[in-house]
Amino acid sequence: MHPVFQSSRRDFTFGPWKLSASRTHIMKSAQAERLADELRMPSLPEMMFGDNVLRIQHDHGFGIEFNATDALKCVNNCQGMIKVACAEEWQESRSETEHSKEVVKPYDWTYTTDYKGTLLGDTATLKVVPTTEHINTEKLKAREQIMFFEEVLLFEDELHDHGVSSLSVKVRVMPSSFFVLLRFFLRVDGVLIRMNDTRLHHEADKTYMLREYTSRESKISSLKFCFLECSTYPVHGT
Repeated sequence: MHPVFQSSRRDFTFGPWKLSASRTHIMKSAQAERLADELRMPSLPEMMFGDNVLRIQHDHGFGIEFNATDALKCVNNCQGMIKVACAEEWQESRSETEHSKEVVKPYDWTYTTDYKGTLLGDTATLKVVPTTEHINTEKLKAREQIMFFEEVLLFEDELHDHGVSSLSVKVRVMPSSFFVLLRFFLRVDGVLIRMNDTRLHHEADKTYMLREYTSRESKISSLKFCFLECSTYPVHGT
């Protein structure tokens, strides 16, 4: 027998902030079909966790949360030039002609999203402004007690067994701060790897959070070339 999945919710209070991580079942097919229609997409990721959420909310009601539905709203539902070029390259890497039918669809079949979170509450209270300040990664490297940690999977798809597309969010709380990493990861076998990361950091003595977004991508052929070059260097013992 398979173990019965139990929905869970964990809360943690950090000063005036309440952090909540909820995990539950994969969205049922009927719900998924309705949502796909709303988003004007032919289909949703195979594993769609519509009720999974990480929420960070202040006592005054404002905050930010991370959920799958809003993330999919950022997916291009009209296939663009980059997607077409990628699809053609992906087809060429496969000998079976049937794959061309799987790839060429009127939406981004990789579910690539640049989602950075959903703001909660009064926008006059919680404002997003550009800044030159960066997250201090050295502070995050410091040894501190981890008082709370959660990882929440928002969606995942195996791209017809030819790769993986996933979105997940992690949070860890230390005595001095909390840190969130939202990561979209894509691997299309034989073609490319892509990562879109949103990092969120709040220090206890600050009245603001820092949010940073990065996008990285590389063709598999470039990574193979780099690996071959690196592996040719001699390794000397000491």
